[in-house]
Amino acid sequence: MSVDAVITWVDGADPAHRQKLDAWLAQSGMPRPATAEPTRFNDAGEIDWCIRSILRFAPWFRRIHVVVDAQTPAILQRLGAGGLADRFNIVDHREIFAGFEQHLPTFNSRSIISMLWRIEGLAENFVYFNDDMFLLRDVQAEDFFRDGCVVQRGEWRRQAGNAWPARIMRQLKRLRGARADKVGNLDAQQLSARIAGFEDRYYRLYHNPYPMRRSTLRTFFAEHPDLLASNCSHRLRSNVQFKTEALATHLEFLHHNAIADNRLHVVQLKPSEQHSSRVHRKMARADASDSSAFVCVQSLELAPAAVQQAIIEWLDRRIGR
Repeated sequence: MSVDAVITWVDGADPAHRQKLDAWLAQSGMPRPATAEPTRFNDAGEIDWCIRSILRFAPWFRRIHVVVDAQTPAILQRLGAGGLADRFNIVDHREIFAGFEQHLPTFNSRSIISMLWRIEGLAENFVYFNDDMFLLRDVQAEDFFRDGCVVQRGEWRRQAGNAWPARIMRQLKRLRGARADKVGNLDAQQLSARIAGFEDRYYRLYHNPYPMRRSTLRTFFAEHPDLLASNCSHRLRSNVQFKTEALATHLEFLHHNAIADNRLHVVQLKPSEQHSSRVHRKMARADASDSSAFVCVQSLELAPAAVQQAIIEWLDRRIGR
């Protein structure tokens, strides 16, 4: 079974990228929303751990596609010089947005993920990694694709919809001064489920690498080209967008081509939000558990310096240099 890895990456500190974003905001005449804050596009070197973890713990991946916006991660230059160039394929946004170039440049991961299945030469089975997702131990292809099915990690939940608890939570957020332009992950997952035909429940995906099948998305978007055109058109993340990884998951469940299996789990670190003691406890628990196979480190660059250093040392120890 041939399986590819796909990683999306951007270096927001690149002056050319910042100029593109600032120029588009100025042209649109809109104030800078939360989805365009500079920290959203920051790069703290996460892609180095992502790629190193794949090479070490999942060398069976056929190819590793890195999706970029006219950029190349430095690690690929080093690995290419070391004889590994044939393992990687650098994919520019212009390639996967062919026919939709009017929506470029884009600064929206949801729009980009909508188009990943259009990568030239992509394997039927592929695993999508955000650049802040890393492997912590050996994994096999069967941990993502098994018995003709896609292996999913998450849990079934009821759709919130307009039920009174959801309305109360929205009101509380408004009273607390939560930004109205903050785009919710769970709301987008529920929307994705409804598009696939699940009105009363949804499978909440955990934030770990997502297995998908190219033919599932190709077939769906051939039947619903308007949904693809709409979802990829947003330059910044929007509340009306679905999450393609969640849509793909629910389509597989709909056709009985998905397996729910949580024996391997993800360690989610949010060091800019979580107390340092909690971060250290999570890393210690991961060290003590063979089932901790994935880690997601969000907004590492916003964490206190001591916490950043502790996480960096832990990742280097677990993944290697």
